[in-house]
Amino acid sequence: MSFGMFYTGLSGLNVAQAALVTTGHNTANVNTKGYSRQSAEVASSTGTYVGGVGFFGNGAQATDITRSYDRFLTSQLIQAQSSNESLTTQYGQISQIDNLLANQNASLSPLMQGLFNGVQAVANTPADTAARQQLLGAAESMTNQFRTTSLYLTGLNTDVNEQIAGNVSLINTYATQIADLNNQIALVSNAGAGHAPNDLMDQRDLLVNDLSKLVGTKLVVQPSGQYSIFIGNGQTLVLGDKAATLKSDVSSADPMQTSVFLTGTGGNTMELQDSVLTGGALGGLLQFRNESLSNAQNSLGRLAIALSDAFNTQQALGVDLNGTLGEPFFSQSEPDVIKNENNKGGLVLSAEFSDTSKLTTSDYKLSVEADGSYRLTRLSDKTQPPLPTGFPTAPANTVTFDGLTLTIESGSAQPGDSFFIQPTRAGARDFAVEMTEPTKIAAAAAIVVDNTFGNKGSGAISGGTIDTSYANNVPMPPATVTLAYNSTDNTLSGFPNGSTVAFNAGDQLSFNGISFTINGAPADGDKFTIAHNASGVSDGRNALLLAALQNKKTIGGDSAQDFGEGNASFNAAYAQLVSTVGNKTRQIEISNTAQSSLTSQIRAAQQSISGVNQDEETANLLMYQQMYQANAKVIQTASTIFDAILGIAR
Repeated sequence: MSFGMFYTGLSGLNVAQAALVTTGHNTANVNTKGYSRQSAEVASSTGTYVGGVGFFGNGAQATDITRSYDRFLTSQLIQAQSSNESLTTQYGQISQIDNLLANQNASLSPLMQGLFNGVQAVANTPADTAARQQLLGAAESMTNQFRTTSLYLTGLNTDVNEQIAGNVSLINTYATQIADLNNQIALVSNAGAGHAPNDLMDQRDLLVNDLSKLVGTKLVVQPSGQYSIFIGNGQTLVLGDKAATLKSDVSSADPMQTSVFLTGTGGNTMELQDSVLTGGALGGLLQFRNESLSNAQNSLGRLAIALSDAFNTQQALGVDLNGTLGEPFFSQSEPDVIKNENNKGGLVLSAEFSDTSKLTTSDYKLSVEADGSYRLTRLSDKTQPPLPTGFPTAPANTVTFDGLTLTIESGSAQPGDSFFIQPTRAGARDFAVEMTEPTKIAAAAAIVVDNTFGNKGSGAISGGTIDTSYANNVPMPPATVTLAYNSTDNTLSGFPNGSTVAFNAGDQLSFNGISFTINGAPADGDKFTIAHNASGVSDGRNALLLAALQNKKTIGGDSAQDFGEGNASFNAAYAQLVSTVGNKTRQIEISNTAQSSLTSQIRAAQQSISGVNQDEETANLLMYQQMYQANAKVIQTASTIFDAILGIAR
């Protein structure tokens, strides 16, 4: 009996020692990141039957050392942290654009106002060289700020590319370490009779946790206990003790952007679409670049293109101080067509603006499907502008949509080929003042009209307007056109083509790109003259039309229902950009705050199970110490009994 008591006390001593070692391990790792509290699992030893009495207990034994771990809460925490990191990254990036656009010193609104103030000054004093020079200076200041803003956004794009490369490198490091730990855990588990190496498993979970902050992941625990990790839409990153490799490189569709490439465990490399890499810092960077940054660049470029085109068009309809039709005032970018570097065909595609007032802020993709058909996609809303029947074969080798015209120049495409079209991305970058001579500002109207002296009736000719076709008819044959009214048949004669037109007061009359009206009641023989303006020294009529562009709705809309509609002025379009970025920034900030709170709550719940509580461990330490002492007393008692028995035997 004393031997049984001795071994029972010894088993209790061993259990107490195991519990004390485990508690000490917990206490030592109270501040260790990723550590899960461990516990010694104790089971009662099988009893020994003593005839006539029953089963006597044989003490206890430590069966395992387990960690306090809740897979559901850990999975929730990983997903919450991934979303939180994505929103934090987006907010940090878009705040930079918001701060730029909201900065009064960097705002384009006062500079655009300065341009039109300068135009109005020229309209008031068209012969004043100083006013003309001030207009050129105001235009230079405005275009410089456009280019500066564009350069800043381009710098953000470069910074995002560098961050993408850095995150990809970290992801590879974590993936390799997780695969190595998978291997170590399997080996140690086999060597340890299937017992879990808790500390190694904590290290692996910590790596998975850190990985989720970089990119959204899906974790699958294999029956063997090894982790398999998937990213994107199911691409394998870690499979057992093998890890795939990510690589950052120039995008095949856009050389200005960095894409992520995956080399699988089998050695095959594929370019991952940005849209499939969600969550984490990497997903946040990609989402910011493809949504907020691209939209800001395109919106700014569209504004620059619309402004330069409208200004140049009206400038061309006036004459300068030398009586010459206006030359371009601003330089203007052209749409970019980027051939995918993986294209196998030799198709050559070009693009040009057909109507800048219908431009959107979207990019486009022209792709060749497996059956050889073509598909044009507006990337902002995934809609597909229709292609003409027979495209791309001439004469159906062009398509016009959203203010653009695409033309197949030559060659043919293969299935899988694609082209990336950026209509407005370079608009602000290439926006500059092309005019250098103040005298060449076309402030005057291109034509002068007059009621011939001596007219007897009340007929009066309007100032007249011209369109772009007028430039093809100057000088007019003859230099001055004189129209005469014939009361007999109520007609006007003298048009350059020799025609006679019936007269109706207020009707619009046109020839050679000139439009005008004659009101009132002319008398027989009354004459009206129309001539090219040979000198615009004291004429500011075209400058007034240039000034009127400030409030003219010349820019298209951004929502699906108003694509292609000129519904905003220059200032309104810029205000819309500032508002869009500001609202998006605020939206992300609110979402990030909410997600941070949710993440904190889940982390607290997870730590309530897995975290080490120093007070609790101190109490356990005292309890197990007493347990150790009590079992030592049992052994001492058993030894005393045994000695007594031996003494009796003597």
